This record gives sequence, structure tokens and C-alpha cells, in this order.
Amino acid sequence: MRMMGWVRRSVGLIVGTLRDLAPILLIVAFFQIVVLHQPVDDLAGIAVGFVFVMLGLAMFVQGLEMALFPLGETLADAFARKGSIFWLLSFAFGLGFGTTVAEPALIAVGAEAARVMGAAEFIPAGEDSANRYAQALRYTVAASVGTSMVLGVVRILKGWPIQWLIISGYLVVVTLTAVAPEEIVGIAYDSGGVTTSTITVPLVTALGVGLASVIKGRNPMIDGFGLIAFASLMPIVFVLLFGVVISA
Repeated sequence: MRMMGWVRRSVGLIVGTLRDLAPILLIVAFFQIVVLHQPVDDLAGIAVGFVFVMLGLAMFVQGLEMALFPLGETLADAFARKGSIFWLLSFAFGLGFGTTVAEPALIAVGAEAARVMGAAEFIPAGEDSANRYAQALRYTVAASVGTSMVLGVVRILKGWPIQWLIISGYLVVVTLTAVAPEEIVGIAYDSGGVTTSTITVPLVTALGVGLASVIKGRNPMIDGFGLIAFASLMPIVFVLLFGVVISA
């Protein structure tokens, strides 16, 4: 009976994923055939790839529901019941730092930023210099996400309104943008986007919702969400500061 239920859920996920991907497929097909009037090269290969994407997304969503979301909520519940603020904040920082370091998108952005910076002579030319810059940028962003998780957890514990923290953060961003080197501004803003990806988002969301669910007086809908906003904001601040420091 349990096996049949799992099969039904899996089939439902695949059907749902197909429904979500259908608009993308229709848009690409419309412009390829109707607007560009070009035949589709290697249609069989594209069809196989589309099936792989569909199955991969379905399995990814299933994995989130089975592992990452329950794990994050369980850990949040355990730390909240333990009653140790130090260990809770340490876990929040470690979670933000560790998941961000593992983000493939951040690794790619860091490597590309180092290459462009070297070509523009903003940093010394050479592979070693580029690698050091990419690593420094990567760990700066990871530290910023860890810090944002600590700030987000403190907000949930204290019940602070999220809008004032976000508004204050972006005022800091605007101020730093005016004094940071122009070469780093775009990288800083992009860094805020690539941190919230496939690895970070599920665990961070589960941490916030789980923590708000077990703390008396907190509403998961109001207090549980918002950690992703901090995880997108703080890297911008940290990378702008990083640019100010290395250009000094």
C-alpha cells in the first residue's frame, strides 16, 4: 500500500512537472517554427533531453519533500527546544556558509568575475591571482549568507518587523554603491542572486518555517519567511565592502 502511494505521488510529480515545462516548450517551438521559420535540428536528441529535464526536476522536487524540508524543520525544532541561543546561531551561520560555498552558480560567477577583472587589469594578471580573487569572492559571499542567517534567526526570535530591516539594508547598499569601485558593483548585485539557488533555498526556508513553528507567539506565515531576502541582500553589502577594501 505504501509503495502504491509512493508511485502515485511520483506520477503526480512527473505530470505536474510536465505541465510546468509545457509553456517553455510551446514558446520555444512557436518562435522556432512560426517566427524564425527554421527546422529543429536533432529533434530526437532534444526530445530525450527534455525527458531528462522533466524527470530530473520531478526527482528534485520529490527529494526536497522527502529530505531537505523535513531535515531543516527537524533541526530547527531540535535547536529551539534545546534552548541554546549560541548553538542555534552557530548552526544558522554554518548552514548559510556551507550551502553557499557549495552553490555551483556562485562558483561559476566567481570564476567569470576573476577572468574579467584580470582582463580589465583590476587585479594582477595570471591564473594564481584569478584563483585567489575567485576564492576570496566566494568565501566573502558565503560569510555574508551565514551572517544573514544569523540576522534572520534573531529577527524570528525577537519578532522584529522584516520590512524595516530590509529597507535599512538597501539604504546601506545604495550608500556603498556610491563609494565602491564601478567594476565591483555589477558583480555585487549578481552575487545576491546566485546565492539563493537549489541548495540554499530549501534548507533556509525549512529553517525559518520550522523555527517560527516551535517558538511561542510566532506565526510561520509572518515570521517564518524572509530568510531568503536576507540571503539575497547581505551578499550585495559584503561584496561592495570587499570591492572597497581591495581597491584601497
